[in-house]
Amino acid sequence: MNQKSRPTSFDIAYRAGVSQATVSRALRDSPLVSEETRRRIREIARELNYKVDKNASNLRRQSSVTLALLLFEDPTPNDTLINPFFLTMLGSITRACARQGYDLLVSFQQFSEDWHADYQDAHKADGLILLGYGDWFLTRDKLDRLVQQGTHFVRWGPVFERQPGMSIGSDNRDGGRQVGVHLASLGRQRVAYLGANQPTAPEFRDRYLGLCDALQAAKLSTEAALQIDVIDSTELAGYAAAQALFARGVAFDALFCASDLIAIGAMRALMEHGLRVPEDVAVVGFDDQPVAAFTNPPLTSVLQDTKLAGEKLVDTLIREIRGESAVSEVLTPTLVVRRSCGAGLARPKPAGKSSKTR
Repeated sequence: MNQKSRPTSFDIAYRAGVSQATVSRALRDSPLVSEETRRRIREIARELNYKVDKNASNLRRQSSVTLALLLFEDPTPNDTLINPFFLTMLGSITRACARQGYDLLVSFQQFSEDWHADYQDAHKADGLILLGYGDWFLTRDKLDRLVQQGTHFVRWGPVFERQPGMSIGSDNRDGGRQVGVHLASLGRQRVAYLGANQPTAPEFRDRYLGLCDALQAAKLSTEAALQIDVIDSTELAGYAAAQALFARGVAFDALFCASDLIAIGAMRALMEHGLRVPEDVAVVGFDDQPVAAFTNPPLTSVLQDTKLAGEKLVDTLIREIRGESAVSEVLTPTLVVRRSCGAGLARPKPAGKSSKTR
């Protein structure tokens, strides 16, 4: 028994009384074909159960209609090696791709030595979205190479003048400033920062600089002993950093942590030292991950809008691929106040060597 052959665009052209080229244009909704002819061709295509061969169409256009999302492997307590902050962005990126008719390929940056050759040159993807970077200076060298190779790419991260390629990122300095203004308004006198103050980690550094801007404006201390370098955004790193702060013997009545996960680890250390959050020490995180609302007490944090970020990343990259105008963009973060910062409490005494633990 012979199987019925699949219908082709030539079958549609014969039924419609037009050329095959007209059928192709009509199915792409080209304005070169009248609306009436497009409607008739679409009806015939439905009757014949015709499906466009996407692979063949993409090959003719030298396009994969696919974007590659490359994640940086981060240390995590489990085996995912993905910063949970980026997982919250992944859903938004996936939906934005689907709305624009693109597929999404997801992999790790460390799996490839030559991103351009392995994705764009190999026609696996028309462009790259980069999330995470580790050491900024090492990553910048790779970005310079992508620019030289003519790769279409956009990344989530700090936005600099004369940077290689385009970025979508948060105003981290403003986020840190919002935290400092808020804690100062609550009467906190000695605010410690758990996060890197190094040019290799520009986002963490900007959060610290923003905090210092606010504290200096309020004439509060920004002494170096109140800052502990933390690179890894994990609970374990936050716990270790808080213990290092206690080991210095400095008094503090608030902790601003460079991420929510660092803050959660620090809260564990505070509890072990007999300190209450927020009565003895106010704690504020950054990212406003879903877990922040479910800590005890709920964690005050700086919201980075991952939904908007995902949409901006995809839209910017597709504009670049199409040769349209596209620019880097800085998104404004928002302070989300919960109980961990101690809003409404009486002014506490700073914790540390000059105060008793409870």
